[in-house]
Amino acid sequence: MRGLSRRLSFPTLIVSCQARADNPLYGPQFMAAMAKAAEAGGAGGIRANGPEDVAAIRAVTELPILGLYKRWLEPYEVYITPDFAAAQAIAEAGADILALDATPRPRPQEGLAELIERIHTELGKPVCADVSTLEEGLWAVELGADCVATTLAGYTPYTLKTEGPDFALLRELVQALAVPVLAEGRFWTPEQVGRAFELGADAVVVGTAITNPREITRRLVRSVPR
Repeated sequence: MRGLSRRLSFPTLIVSCQARADNPLYGPQFMAAMAKAAEAGGAGGIRANGPEDVAAIRAVTELPILGLYKRWLEPYEVYITPDFAAAQAIAEAGADILALDATPRPRPQEGLAELIERIHTELGKPVCADVSTLEEGLWAVELGADCVATTLAGYTPYTLKTEGPDFALLRELVQALAVPVLAEGRFWTPEQVGRAFELGADAVVVGTAITNPREITRRLVRSVPR
């Protein structure tokens, strides 16, 4: 597992501290504050996007950082750490584990096998493979991924988006893989988090339900009588 166990203790809750440019909380200073709040609440790790946010979070916490770098490069659909340059940027910013899109879709530079190998040999970092299917998880591990996450379930053209977390995929990955499996995507309640651990998840990654007040508010406002 290439030092993964030295970076994350399992089981654990990882809080995803990310905000899009249209969000009032967009910016490294806000994500660093979110990370400190998550740490105070008992989180075992932080998932963060981009070198600026990763560096700001690294400056305020010693929690393990699962880093990624979202870069939209036309005409490619892959945008989660799509190439080595993106991986190197977040590694140098302080990420402990590098998350990347592990689907078989075309990439702007290196193929997945080469990208994982370069991250291991040149950066000395473990790789978390974000997948949307069991087959992708198996393939990623075969290529050397150190852990697998259900991050992309329902977000690829060939998978269906479930109402809540994709527990079926989580179950399949846990049963088929010998590496740690992280459950991520559409977690809203403690009950859902608990179920993921019951199914064998080594970690659960929660973002919007913790770190996006705008979406939390919108969700609750739907219950206001009209």
